[in-house]
Amino acid sequence: MIFNIEPYERKIFELLQLSAEDLGVDAYVVGGYVRDRILSRKSKDIDVVCVGDGIALAKQLSTKLRPIPRLVVYSRFGTAMLKHKDLEIEFVGARKESYSKDSRKPAVEAGSLSDDQNRRDLTINALAVSLQKENFGEIIDPFDGLRDMSLKVIRTPLEPGATFSDDPLRMMRAIRFATQLDFKIDDITLEGISANKFRISIISKERITTELEKILASPKPSIGFKLLFETGLLELVFPEMHALHGVEVRKGKAHKDNLWHTLEVVDNICKHTDNIWLRWAAVFHDIAKPPTKRFADGVGWTFHGHEMLGSILVPKIFKKMRLPLDSKMKYVQKLVKLHLRPICLSREEITDSAIRRLIFDAGDDIDDLMTLCRADITSKNDYKVKKYLENYDLVAKKIVEVEEKDRIRNWEPPISGELIMKTFDIAPSRKVGDIKKAIREAILDGAIENNYEAAYGFMLDQAKGLGLEPV
Repeated sequence: MIFNIEPYERKIFELLQLSAEDLGVDAYVVGGYVRDRILSRKSKDIDVVCVGDGIALAKQLSTKLRPIPRLVVYSRFGTAMLKHKDLEIEFVGARKESYSKDSRKPAVEAGSLSDDQNRRDLTINALAVSLQKENFGEIIDPFDGLRDMSLKVIRTPLEPGATFSDDPLRMMRAIRFATQLDFKIDDITLEGISANKFRISIISKERITTELEKILASPKPSIGFKLLFETGLLELVFPEMHALHGVEVRKGKAHKDNLWHTLEVVDNICKHTDNIWLRWAAVFHDIAKPPTKRFADGVGWTFHGHEMLGSILVPKIFKKMRLPLDSKMKYVQKLVKLHLRPICLSREEITDSAIRRLIFDAGDDIDDLMTLCRADITSKNDYKVKKYLENYDLVAKKIVEVEEKDRIRNWEPPISGELIMKTFDIAPSRKVGDIKKAIREAILDGAIENNYEAAYGFMLDQAKGLGLEPV
């Protein structure tokens, strides 16, 4: 083979050759594994195309591997998959496909290797490596995918209209690969995406979001989001993000383009974290600026309350995009809601009570919140950036000091609702909630110390004002 592979992978390919010979069929390694190995990228997924029965080939190979791997057969789709060591090997028979106008589910029939390569989404994914004895390891490259890799170009194997109309998800995949590999989409392919963008409507939300998430997981997601915007796809697949675009000028005052600002924030945060949910928080942090935008004479453009409205919009958009409606969503929601708090603190004298409230509200996510806030600095003015970062350093230092002193992170007040009810022999009621809240606020404000004795005495004072006496 003309590219480097691990010795145990070579052994698998040799056993595949023998298995194919046993069955009298031809077999090829195709697609992403070939691409990634040529680019010296790690790959744990191997796709094998058999000109014949792919399931039979998988079964034959499984008898030759040790230990014998678990084989999963998907008869309905004519595919099989086995796991060996850290590899997942998927088998399919070579096929050709034809599509109807309003569906991405193709009519499938057996075909040749050439038919199989014709149906691939990109030239760099249409490469095949022969496993036949006479030309073992030879790369079969009918669409100049090797040249495109050397030129760092994304291009469709067939005319873009045919490729994208058949399976519109390929438009998202082209942009995703351009982002992951830092390749350029060639002009004709890019025009094909713009021309076929409305076909994306037949693709499920789940599959679209999967591609968006892979773009977001890339080293520089702005590459992909800008391509989505330029081709018109962003407005169709993520209209709330597209709505951030634009600058309005009134009475000589303009606001920044919040789409480009958001993309800067996303790129900034990606330098510091692989946490995909923190990256999603960066995407969503200003999502409510369009509906909260107002112009005030003498002030200019304002976006008051965009953090609160943004936190309300997060679950709605997550649901629409088929993102998980669980703790991950609540995490993003929390960071969106709190993302202005540290910067507000940095502009004023930092009090212990304000820091206590911030730590209490952010809990274990305080460090991620500060990471988001630092990424949110996108000014072109170096002096402003330096000043903001210095202010954040002061806030971060104060957080450490207050946390060491008060241990307020994930804190529960020393007086519980059960103790309040038992002390005054009352049932669950608004009075119980009022007393508990008053204790919590007094501790956060620093009016009383964060210990049982101080809180118990304060509880008695509060209860007396409500006409309650301990029993």
